[in-house]
Amino acid sequence: MGDRAAVRPPAVAGQFYPAHPDTLRRDVERMLAGADGRDAVVRGMVVPHAGIMYSGECAGRVWGAVAIPPTVVICAPNHTGLAAAPGGVSVWSRGALRTPLGDVPVAEEFAALLIDRCTLASHDPLAHAREHAIEVQLPFLQLRRPDAEVVPVVLAWDRWEAARELAGALAAVIIEWPHPVLLVASSDMTHYESAESAARKDRLALEKVERLDGEGLLDVCHREAVTMCGRAPVAVTVAAARALGATAATLVDYRHSGWVTGDDRSVVAYAGVLIP
Repeated sequence: MGDRAAVRPPAVAGQFYPAHPDTLRRDVERMLAGADGRDAVVRGMVVPHAGIMYSGECAGRVWGAVAIPPTVVICAPNHTGLAAAPGGVSVWSRGALRTPLGDVPVAEEFAALLIDRCTLASHDPLAHAREHAIEVQLPFLQLRRPDAEVVPVVLAWDRWEAARELAGALAAVIIEWPHPVLLVASSDMTHYESAESAARKDRLALEKVERLDGEGLLDVCHREAVTMCGRAPVAVTVAAARALGATAATLVDYRHSGWVTGDDRSVVAYAGVLIP
């Protein structure tokens, strides 16, 4: 039995998504209904994490399209700068994460194995306390697979050497795990540029993602100033998926905040990607 007292409360309910459970459920169900197809078997995916009024349609098209296994690993960037993990891989390794729809239990055994396999990883509630990039994924997961367990991982770096180490550890644990595991990278794309500029830069990054080239993704983001906040989680996810046998990824949705605001002069862009 895990430490059920170790429950992370919602930090952005009422800000990034509705705080009332009935409203949240209705909105997320509508977004999930926009998916093309259902129950595709994939190793991983890339999903945005902005306020759901902006990125939820994209997120729904990804979460709604796939079969959700019992264990889901969600890697996200550290937006707050808060972290205690010396290696910059902050795992919430016990208890549960709470949303207005209820609690999502942590896959404690998987989290413990990951921390054991990866020298960069440790239990670090501080990094998760105010971070939104995992929390906004949870209502989608709860409606698609209410009994799923989650492994929440927040990353404080974007170095390829570290990404490769974490990807290798994830792949090793998944190979030994008794049932399938879904890898989720939580990331938005280019921030606060024109829609035209964002599309051009994001195409460079997404070409690397489609090829499962994690090192190339980090390189092009640095070289071309692509402000993709979750570039490290995506690099880890594509590298781990490649180690597990994946050969390519598919872009299933791309949009930006201007679709909602009507202003294309300064947008945040969002991409949905599936990795079979």
